[in-house]
Amino acid sequence: MLVTAVAPVAWGSTYVVTRAVLPAEPLWGAVIRALPAGLLLLLLSRRRPRGPWWWRSAVLGVLNTGGFFALVYAVAQRLPSGVAATVMAAAPLAMMAAGRLLLGQRPRALALAGGVAGIAGVALMLFGGDGAVDPVGIVLAAVALIASSTGYALATRWGGVDLVASTAWQLLAGGLLLLPLALIVEGPPPVLDAAAVAGFAYVTVVATALAFVAWFTGLRHLPAGTVGLVGLLNPVTGVVLGAIVAGEALSGRQLLGLLIVLAGIAAGRLPGRRRQSPSDSRNPRVGAKNVEPVAAVEKSRMRS
Repeated sequence: MLVTAVAPVAWGSTYVVTRAVLPAEPLWGAVIRALPAGLLLLLLSRRRPRGPWWWRSAVLGVLNTGGFFALVYAVAQRLPSGVAATVMAAAPLAMMAAGRLLLGQRPRALALAGGVAGIAGVALMLFGGDGAVDPVGIVLAAVALIASSTGYALATRWGGVDLVASTAWQLLAGGLLLLPLALIVEGPPPVLDAAAVAGFAYVTVVATALAFVAWFTGLRHLPAGTVGLVGLLNPVTGVVLGAIVAGEALSGRQLLGLLIVLAGIAAGRLPGRRRQSPSDSRNPRVGAKNVEPVAAVEKSRMRS
């Protein structure tokens, strides 16, 4: 779980870096973020896709990176950030649904409660009630949520290959998808100064290459709903770093929302109660403490 938490914490830190030093073109920012990260991981893995992984990488690249980045960009243009973040906070519930449909993972009641608490906590932290709510923006946010949740579940279902390599293929496919869109919408790539280069180096290596490997590692070892709950650390990190680094005021309502989010994550990690099966009730080793040991039962049967 700690490895998985690297991803949302790193993603949450990009808000401060983006506002401070990165250029305003979000599509080019996504391309510059995805392509170098994919190339770096490809150099580390030294593996190319084989067989079905050519089209699987394209599908996952659209759902998890390229298409998702483009949808998030459109959402940011249409919705206030608080509304958009509140909608995207439904990611744990969406990932639980995708895990149930595509992976057969039944979500636990505590995990569902944690997901609901996460939405409420993020809403308290970020939703100020200002700005008109564009229904098209809501739809686009929901599509982005469904796309990424489906992509994460498919990445788990299609596992079995080198994790670093498959992450590299997804990032490269997503970046190549966004490249013509960035040229059409935003024109030539932006000119980067030294601060922007340093910012992109951090975003590329830490918040993309390392973060996505950590995220997909979590998906291979934890239920999709649990990973989704850990993802709520993303907005928490953004709010906390905004207060520490950028000097943004942290209100009492935001602190309450932060505590609710953390409580939701913790609730989702609590162990569920194990239900006793009918076979357990017939097993002399399971149940009340005064049940005779198996050896004693067998001896009594032999004497009779």
